[in-house]
Amino acid sequence: MKDLMGMMKAAQEMKGRMEEFQNKVAEMTVEGRSGGGLVVVTLNGKGEMKGIKIDPGLVSDDVSVLEDLILAAHNDAKGKAEYEMNAKMQEMTAGLPLPPGMKFPF
Repeated sequence: MKDLMGMMKAAQEMKGRMEEFQNKVAEMTVEGRSGGGLVVVTLNGKGEMKGIKIDPGLVSDDVSVLEDLILAAHNDAKGKAEYEMNAKMQEMTAGLPLPPGMKFPF
């Protein structure tokens, strides 16, 4: 019975950690850059684009270059956001008795 109580307490602690994690993710912003900083995209922790900055020198007749740079900056920001979320999740689940290879959340 003592093990069950310990599991219940651990579950409550995990719930609190998950809520804290979700709040941190919601507040997080990351910037992705392409073209040496000519295009900068800002995403929130949910991957929603919150801002974009384009160097005025890029606006010309060849829109395809600008489109490619925007996509590259967005993908850069998204990769950074995923990295940060994974790092925070590992930090949060440190010390939990999870089996090897098991990812959290399930």
